Amino acid sequence: MPRKSRGITSFIVVQAAREARRKLTPAEQKLWEAIRGRKLAGLKFRRQHPYGRFILDAFCVEHQLEIEVDGGIHLTPDQFAYDNVRTEYLTLHGIRVLRFTNEQVLDHLDEVLNDILEAVNS
Repeated sequence: MPRKSRGITSFIVVQAAREARRKLTPAEQKLWEAIRGRKLAGLKFRRQHPYGRFILDAFCVEHQLEIEVDGGIHLTPDQFAYDNVRTEYLTLHGIRVLRFTNEQVLDHLDEVLNDILEAVNS
């Protein structure tokens, strides 16, 4: 199967994604441990995956599904607006975006994983 295009991704974004893989937040690390290596229903996820000018926290290529883990910064008006633009861009490219807060991942991981499975099966 041919690789799906991820748009024009600059070297800078690729380098930033590599750096982000080394500096996961505690919530991103907890989610990654739960989904890596096809642990979640055999789904393959990529972590800190570059796509166009963005870095996707966890991306399932097969289902074109991105999982975003948001900290408190995402509640600010500027970041909220940026996130909306980002989500629109990804949606236009056929990617579904699921957002979870750090607290949801850290305190209710089972519910987060169930939500991911529901998204994949819908």
